[in-house]
Amino acid sequence: MEVLGIDIGGSGIKGALVDVETGEMLTKRFRIPTPESRRPDAMAEVVAQIVKHFNYSGPVGCGFPTVIKNGICVSSGNLHKTWKGVNADQLFEKATGLPFIVINDADAAGYAAMNYGVGKGKDGFVVMVTIGTGLGSGAFLDGRLIPNFELGQIPYKKYSKIELWAAGSAKDREGLSFEKWGKRFSKFLKYVELVIAPDLIIVGGGLSKEWDSFKDYIKLDTQVIPAGLQNHAGIIGAAAACLKEKHYV
Repeated sequence: MEVLGIDIGGSGIKGALVDVETGEMLTKRFRIPTPESRRPDAMAEVVAQIVKHFNYSGPVGCGFPTVIKNGICVSSGNLHKTWKGVNADQLFEKATGLPFIVINDADAAGYAAMNYGVGKGKDGFVVMVTIGTGLGSGAFLDGRLIPNFELGQIPYKKYSKIELWAAGSAKDREGLSFEKWGKRFSKFLKYVELVIAPDLIIVGGGLSKEWDSFKDYIKLDTQVIPAGLQNHAGIIGAAAACLKEKHYV
């Protein structure tokens, strides 16, 4: 069964058709830059363009870069402040005429890893951490999602949240080597290990493709492994959410 998965980010909005039984992407990824305003109406128009591009008429799964509770954006994340309180499910359904299930983007990436990737069949407490503009996280207990586990929001020293110090954007902004940044990321993971004691940590997101460049700087007792699906995980996991969240398919 094919489902359209859409991954919304601060710089781009991407989509592809996905076989939700196998996790295989059936089409090439189609990407449109996120509107500069990052406002709800402008972004909904882009989502509608992606749906039209695939000439698609079924349920849509969508990963979104903030906490989502019952379809509603609890905060604006890295988008425009007017996103706070918006029902993203309803906004995208109105723009496209199709049923939507919108979940946190790190939860979507976690779905991909747990259903089709390195996390498949892993019991216990598994945490997915995505490295990008921020530090997203998705938590799974015996394969079941615990939604909106936003570990990147932990305050750290002078920073309002630790992701400002340890995310991929901090590496780029400060021109950090993989060693210096890797030690920061390791410290973040140590806090995760201390606070919630997971059985396994899976690392995904765009920077995970450079795993070999920083893996030696991660010093934890907990096993840490790369997700492998990289930038496609958000799309694949968003499509899988239609299967897991509302049983559309």
